[in-house]
Amino acid sequence: MLELRLVQGSLLKKVLEAIRDLVTDANFDCSSTGFSLQAMDSSHVALVALLLRSEGFEHYRCDRNLSMGMNLNNMAKMLRCAGNDDIITIKADDGSDTVTFMFESPKQDKIADFEMKLMDIDSEHLGIPDSEYQAIVRMPSSEFMRICKDLSSIGDTVVISVTKEGVKFSTSGEIGSANIVCRQNQTVDKPEEATIIEMQEPVSLTFALRYMNSFTKASSLSDQVTISLSSELPVVVEYKIAEMGYVRFYLAPKIEEDEEMKS
Repeated sequence: MLELRLVQGSLLKKVLEAIRDLVTDANFDCSSTGFSLQAMDSSHVALVALLLRSEGFEHYRCDRNLSMGMNLNNMAKMLRCAGNDDIITIKADDGSDTVTFMFESPKQDKIADFEMKLMDIDSEHLGIPDSEYQAIVRMPSSEFMRICKDLSSIGDTVVISVTKEGVKFSTSGEIGSANIVCRQNQTVDKPEEATIIEMQEPVSLTFALRYMNSFTKASSLSDQVTISLSSELPVVVEYKIAEMGYVRFYLAPKIEEDEEMKS
């Protein structure tokens, strides 16, 4: 038996909007510690990892580990029927092929329930090792979103370079090129507006802007985004979800063609 009750129902809507561009079908794994998802996008370039810890739910019951395969677009359609202030309860019986979403208005004068068919989805769990990163950038998520959007009007890729001067986002395309530099800025009175750079060594990597723009759909979940970079590893773009967990996006850097030709 699974029963999860989330007072901030709008949070679940935001989580889904953040990931459904990348992932169509995915398994939600429920255990005694939390509600999680790990899935690759259809082209196997990006990985999404989501965790909502059990403590963040008003009521959390999961008698045994359960994996529920869902089509995220169908799930989004169901969740659109919930009001932004509604309390959302997710229920599933062991061995059942359906999941029930229950929406209660804050005054509890209206209750709706929607049942959705589950899917059998083959998915492998990738062990993501904890790594030491050469550079970690924390910045306002709205700023990162704006930078990715602005640069994608000029080029298809972004070069993210971290030096002691700051973090630089660069692109070039047929119409020209652009560079945006963000310097460290620890705004004491407004920590959500701070840009903090921790650098062990300088790093410069190239990524597809199409994916970066997709990741920034999670900006509504958090005021800050953390970007972890290392030359041999995929970038990690992380949005914390209140006190409850996170959504992390992993993206392999693009290897420049000229480097391939040299080798």
